Amino acid sequence: MKPLGKRLEGPMAAKSQSNDPKTESPGSISKAATHGQWGRAWEVDWFSLASVTFLLLFAPFIVYYFIMACDQYSCSLTAPLVDIATGRARLSDIWAKTPPVTTKAAQIYVAWVTFQVLLYVLLPDFCHKFLPGYVGGVQEGAMTPAGIVNKYEINGLQAWLITHLLWFANSYLLACFSPTIIFDNWIPLLWCANILGYAVSTFAMIKGYFFPTDARDCKFTGNFLYNYMMGVEFNPRIGEWFDFKLFFNGRPGIVAWTLINLSFAAKQQELYGHVTNSMVLVNVLQAIYVLDFFWNETWYLKTIDICHDHFGWYLGWGDCVWLPYLYTLQGLYLVYHPVQLPTRYSLGVLLLGLLGYYIFRMANHQKDLFRRTDGRCVIWGRKPRVIECSFTSANEQKHRSKLLVSGFWGMARHFNYTGDLMGSLAYCLACGGGHLLPYFYIIYMAILLTHRCLRDEHRCANKYGRDWERYTAAVPYRLLPGIF
Repeated sequence: MKPLGKRLEGPMAAKSQSNDPKTESPGSISKAATHGQWGRAWEVDWFSLASVTFLLLFAPFIVYYFIMACDQYSCSLTAPLVDIATGRARLSDIWAKTPPVTTKAAQIYVAWVTFQVLLYVLLPDFCHKFLPGYVGGVQEGAMTPAGIVNKYEINGLQAWLITHLLWFANSYLLACFSPTIIFDNWIPLLWCANILGYAVSTFAMIKGYFFPTDARDCKFTGNFLYNYMMGVEFNPRIGEWFDFKLFFNGRPGIVAWTLINLSFAAKQQELYGHVTNSMVLVNVLQAIYVLDFFWNETWYLKTIDICHDHFGWYLGWGDCVWLPYLYTLQGLYLVYHPVQLPTRYSLGVLLLGLLGYYIFRMANHQKDLFRRTDGRCVIWGRKPRVIECSFTSANEQKHRSKLLVSGFWGMARHFNYTGDLMGSLAYCLACGGGHLLPYFYIIYMAILLTHRCLRDEHRCANKYGRDWERYTAAVPYRLLPGIF
């Protein structure tokens, strides 16, 4: 899942998709791809149905379990199970100790989402006018299966900057609310996030059936659960500019990510009188991830998240609940278990995180440069090597394409994912080795990105046939050169 990895797969794990069939990168699908290949499935096999049912039933429980374990058991994942198994506690006892939704939390959450909607809809981007190299303002997305090219107001970086400037102004000057407000209301806010996640997912389902933005971009199966989870509409919109997919993928969860970490750091300061270097590492490394997403938001319009996913519970609930609550477990853990790392260890974690980010960003830059220039560029000081290939679109027309086998893309077929995993591991290592809980993220991302590799390659093998076999022979490894 994406934001269950944003990023629901996070915005760093996304594969770029080309609009020009002549300059495709490995794993992408051009605008000439067949309608049947695009997006989620038309039919549901037993494995997909089982997976959907499992996630609908247990994903909310998984989030609750992690947050409850920190609140009641000091982040131990085994202690609640041991207490229940030995009779020291009952499920009703654990539930009774769980804070309910409160009026204050509801007011905070409504104000937060409303503020992000207003920043998204009413404030045109001005950052692109004075930030060199930043691409914002009105931009076009990829062509949909129905042949629609949607326009987007790219103003996420602006929304992030305004939000954080107000946060710091409040923390150091205005004092309208405590900087620990998010941590202090963390579980009540969880119920609010669930309400919004289920509400927007249900609304999107109803909208897809009865008043879709474009009926040609809808997909239906005979299974209600699959339609609800994976979505019916490709690009549900209200009016000309409010795009459900871009808003919930990019706001409010990802904008909140760095605020949540700052609130955790403030709570650590309040409880212990100082902020540990591990908390600083988590805040810095994850802030780099978030800022990269917003700086490259226009590029994000050409990723799998926007170009292939329909909008359903998978994205709606996942972006509201899974992303902000499970992607921030490292900071939450460090509130309960402040870790002061040895200097050499902390420098090693920092270097691992920065190296992972560098690999991820440069790999995607190489692919984007190759695509934009039709291969007429230099990668690592040389003209890039390519695999010439062809495919047939739904209208029986032949198309030519190129697959990049130079630079990082000559080392592994998904080397950008390798950089992503290195960064994910750094977040976890910053928490030391005392508990399993903060390592959930790297375990989850490893499963997620491996699945994405296999899914992308299945699509490409069907599309390119023998040409894909030539490509995999030239670049035999998926993620780890010499290993996998």
